[in-house]
Amino acid sequence: MANAKNHDYHVLPPSIWPFVAAVSAFVMLFGAVLWMHDSGPWLFLAGLAGVIYVSFEWWKDVVVESHQGDHTPVVVIGLRYGFILFIISEVMFFAAWFWSFFKHAMYPMYTYVGTEYLEPVIYSVNAFDLPLINTLVLLLSGAMVTLAHHELVHDGDRKTVEITLLIGIFLGIAFTFLQGYEYFYLITQRGYDFSGDVFYANFFMATGFHGVHVIIGTIFLAICWFRLRAGHFTAERHVGFEAAAWYWHFVDVVWLFLFFAVYIWGM
Repeated sequence: MANAKNHDYHVLPPSIWPFVAAVSAFVMLFGAVLWMHDSGPWLFLAGLAGVIYVSFEWWKDVVVESHQGDHTPVVVIGLRYGFILFIISEVMFFAAWFWSFFKHAMYPMYTYVGTEYLEPVIYSVNAFDLPLINTLVLLLSGAMVTLAHHELVHDGDRKTVEITLLIGIFLGIAFTFLQGYEYFYLITQRGYDFSGDVFYANFFMATGFHGVHVIIGTIFLAICWFRLRAGHFTAERHVGFEAAAWYWHFVDVVWLFLFFAVYIWGM
């Protein structure tokens, strides 16, 4: 056949999702700026809804492509490299918050200039209370995801894969609820504030963005669980589940750095 594909690459058809994703992200960013100027959150929420919708539809297309045989070994390598680059970009995102935290903790200059040293202001949190429990919960969740991935790759018991992955998902949900409880306690009992102080800003931005990543990762794993039950993953073809496991381990490692830097070092 004249139009038969004689290569291992996947030539993507025209798609509207990159354009819609860009517009939705711009609306969300512009809405966030307006929200900060007391214009209400509605434009931001509209943009967020657009981003979520595009994510669902775009990734659904990727799943459909995988079932149509478009994910050849060469394409799978590209998907893996692309996801690794995405995780690297996320690492640099959190590196900025760690840089800000350590800089202002060790050498806070604020509005002063020159070489005058100011005593750092750190409002310590007991690292060996709820933060330690949260750390154990997240690490145990990562261990469950690793076990599920190991069983899947080695063509083990499918029921074991489903159960261990489900446990990892519920532990991720538990982490989110415990983090929310910690925020509630710090704000209502310890007087933590979202603004007005460099330490508070770094604390909430670093741990808060990590919490957002935990929620995204939990949804990622939940989708993989449903796909697993639908028979989408095998020992040979499981790049979607592999990406979810990589993302979840990235979330684990970032939390360990946050735990030792913000909680233990800040005590």
